Amino acid sequence: MIEVRVPDEQEGTKAVVRAWLRRVGDLVFENEPLVELETDKVTQEVPAPAAGVLREILLDTDDEAEPGALLARIDATAVAASSPAKAGVQGDAIAAPASAPGPRPSPGNRQDQEMRLSPSVKRALLQHSIDPSRIEGTGRDGRITRDDVDRAVASTTTVSAGKPTTTRPQQFSAQDIPHDRMRLKIAENMVRAVSQAPHVTALFEADFSAIAAHKAALAAKGIKLSYTAYLIKAAAEAMAVAPAINGRWEEDRIAVSPTINIGVGTALGEKGLVVPVVKDAGSLTLEDVGRRLDDLTSRARSGSLGTADVSGGSFTISNHGVSGSLLASPIILHAGQAAILGVGKLEKRVVVREIGGQDAILVRPMAYVTLTIDHRVVDGHQTNAWLMRFVEIIENWPAA
Repeated sequence: MIEVRVPDEQEGTKAVVRAWLRRVGDLVFENEPLVELETDKVTQEVPAPAAGVLREILLDTDDEAEPGALLARIDATAVAASSPAKAGVQGDAIAAPASAPGPRPSPGNRQDQEMRLSPSVKRALLQHSIDPSRIEGTGRDGRITRDDVDRAVASTTTVSAGKPTTTRPQQFSAQDIPHDRMRLKIAENMVRAVSQAPHVTALFEADFSAIAAHKAALAAKGIKLSYTAYLIKAAAEAMAVAPAINGRWEEDRIAVSPTINIGVGTALGEKGLVVPVVKDAGSLTLEDVGRRLDDLTSRARSGSLGTADVSGGSFTISNHGVSGSLLASPIILHAGQAAILGVGKLEKRVVVREIGGQDAILVRPMAYVTLTIDHRVVDGHQTNAWLMRFVEIIENWPAA
């Protein structure tokens, strides 16, 4: 019997079983997606480690799946008993079709459909009292997605006495939003963060004139960078004056990370947020940071991030200004970090500068920047030293 286990590279992040893609008794191919695991950050497929028959499922849908936990068992000896026509047997080996990991189940098979539903889809079906066997799934291998449910809800809206109505269970109102796994994990992390780490926030203001000029000059050369790429690079350089900002609290020490791995909060609309990590940002050029950031952001919004993309961060940036806020003090969500940088909306403001020994009133692109720290790890002088250096780098960025 071959054991199927939860991958160890989740670094302690709790996961739950989102959906089994095969049932007990099904023939599976080696490396075929077998089960989906979901955390507050990513959805991860666990492949079958060997070909055979799925004999036992140990963790069912919505069960917590700790790293290394036993998920299922596959009977590899049952391969020889399978029909060659059905399994594609060649000698003693199974050859999985390159483009089709397994037969697509019938949309009308109620038992199969219910087994393949994710928690969010189940909640939506319950909320709207919809039978899953009446929905044709458009997801991979015919699975029902949340979009499929939303379309079914829209198509089943009826007209009574001239007024559109949709049947809903009494426990939900039209405005209620059932919790999904990501929202529950965000809530859990928030409570843990504020209860364990004493948060203190310092506020500075930064002039982005030099950054804006540099960004425009590169754009004229065909190189497009976001402001966030500059924030990552400046934050990495500022670590030199206060290395503990890139550390974390341990019971017997303050552990400073040997590399600067900067996570960037990325909003997913109504689905919450994820924090993809730009690894070893201190050793990257500005252009390299921009390329990695673009790749991570694109994959975050398409839902294709892997566990490695959201793990290992030593510092976080919340560029909340892109959604319009001027000032915020973000929470340190990750237990393995000591600080989080918040950057507000970039807008033109009147400032006073000294020019030729005289005060002058100027209009400059300005933004508020905050550094929220775990006061167990660093104190005010380190916080302010880091922010002073960060602002200095931003305001004195060399010309392109």
